[in-house]
Amino acid sequence: MKRVALFGGSFNPIHKGHLALAKELCDKEELDEFWFMVSPMNPFKQNMELLDDNTRLELVKLAIADDARLVACDFEFSLPKPSYTYHTLQALKEAFPDTQFILIIGGDNWVKFPHWYKSKEILEMVDVWVYPRPGYNTDPITFPEHVRQISAPLFNYSSTDVRAAIKAHQDASDMLPAAVWEKIKEEHIYCED
Repeated sequence: MKRVALFGGSFNPIHKGHLALAKELCDKEELDEFWFMVSPMNPFKQNMELLDDNTRLELVKLAIADDARLVACDFEFSLPKPSYTYHTLQALKEAFPDTQFILIIGGDNWVKFPHWYKSKEILEMVDVWVYPRPGYNTDPITFPEHVRQISAPLFNYSSTDVRAAIKAHQDASDMLPAAVWEKIKEEHIYCED
């Protein structure tokens, strides 16, 4: 059975921290693929200004072009909005019955996980791997069955920090894959003037 990690998010934009996590898990956890599930609308971030779906998907494709294990996934684009993980997993299991999906979430999301739509049902559907995020204390001893903490490279910035740097006309190349940074500069993405 194919083993696929699902990593959902707005990826607004994808940055080096996202890529490092994906490559680390592919190398250490014998994953066949790691899917960057670009979300058209996160129920917890409905007021956030998002780049349009296809631009964010294109940036992911640029970021992962050199690693065949990494996949830019637009599966949620055709699902009802807002997209809830439970509904996405149901649809994925129907579309890919011979695939074992593993849900990857950050410690920040694990803290909020009990408030997710049908969180208990999600834990019955898939294994959940939690990666540490600075400022969020997750204790693996308290994790229920099918949930485990994974080690992952820690980066002290987020997509919000990347956008803020670009809006302030700062060099964000340290935080972004080269092809993504070039595209953002070329098309003045995230610049308001």
